[in-house]
Amino acid sequence: MKYVLIIPDGAADEPQVAADGLTPLQAARTPAMDEIVRRGVIGRANHVPEKLPSGSDVGMMSLMGYDPLVHHTGRAPIEAAAQGIAFGENDWAIRCNLVTIADGCLRSFTAGQIDDETAGRLINHLQQAVGEESGWQYHAGVGYRNLLIHRPGSADPPFSDETLSTPPHDMTDLPVTDHLPSGPGSEMLVELMDRSREMFADSDVDSQATQVWLWGLGRRLDLESFHQRFGLRGAVVTAVDLVRGLGRLLGWSVIDVQGATGYLDTDYEAKGRAVVDALAEHDLVVVHVEATDQASHEGDVESKILALERIDENIVGPVHEKLSEMGDHRILVSPDHPTLLRTRTHAHGMVPVAVCGTAVIPDEQFRYDEVTASSSPLVFDPGCGLMPWFLGNS
Repeated sequence: MKYVLIIPDGAADEPQVAADGLTPLQAARTPAMDEIVRRGVIGRANHVPEKLPSGSDVGMMSLMGYDPLVHHTGRAPIEAAAQGIAFGENDWAIRCNLVTIADGCLRSFTAGQIDDETAGRLINHLQQAVGEESGWQYHAGVGYRNLLIHRPGSADPPFSDETLSTPPHDMTDLPVTDHLPSGPGSEMLVELMDRSREMFADSDVDSQATQVWLWGLGRRLDLESFHQRFGLRGAVVTAVDLVRGLGRLLGWSVIDVQGATGYLDTDYEAKGRAVVDALAEHDLVVVHVEATDQASHEGDVESKILALERIDENIVGPVHEKLSEMGDHRILVSPDHPTLLRTRTHAHGMVPVAVCGTAVIPDEQFRYDEVTASSSPLVFDPGCGLMPWFLGNS
């Protein structure tokens, strides 16, 4: 049996005035996703428990079949796994965004989509300033997405589960003073953010980055491998370190695709081809597309609809066609969480899930969208029950 999970990140949304009162999923032309519903079933899943902040770190963990209330420690440690950063018992990882802040408000959580080389120069500049013996280690990632590791040595760590921080993509055009880190150790984070602002102002690096924003901190996490849990060999296709890291923690192959950017301009066709190729060597292939989430963070209705249509045409359609030629199979489409164009932020709540394939009895629905899903009796709450059901293990 071959399995594919396609994740249009943050695709679930609300009706939009600019789309004649339709949600982006309703407004988009998605014949391949609709075909999955027509041949199979549509339902709903809640991947983000109310006790946890809504984000892909929580939602993706749930989608893979792991209860985030049990396993989640923070976003940054998952991304650290993508870079192969070793963790000690007292170490903490912190997400380090390069951002643009002007007039006290956050104007760009990507620093104008800063490129890897420029971002790397700024991160190296910060590391030289703190020094190797300080217990702080900056690690350059992809573009604006970077990491800061705190290694307190034998001392007690300054942070705790009560240390709170706000993702910068939830703050677009909002005053940053209302969203500064709080709780144990937060003064250290604010100090480092203030220092970065001073350093970037004096730097000869030409960029839109005005400072770093520190958030998503957490401790080391250990997960039972996917093979141990479900008996299957997995692979993940993604351009985002968070999803790469989760794949590595699960013992999966992580497939990098040239032209995959984690943004609206990603190479959808190349991702679709990568999934098809990976099916030859793996039982389950997961493909994650960030573009729909990015469009919501930018409040761009048209781009979100276009991204959904490109995912449908270049990934869902070709992958489903290939699966159908391989014998027993199942395919699943599910976002990890809603991301609302109205607020430009992640949200809690149900997302539509569509499944078809071997031994899936059709439910006579024919559209993949939130409204159709809302009337389905097939509900996964908590959402971590979806993966076992999809694999036929429950």
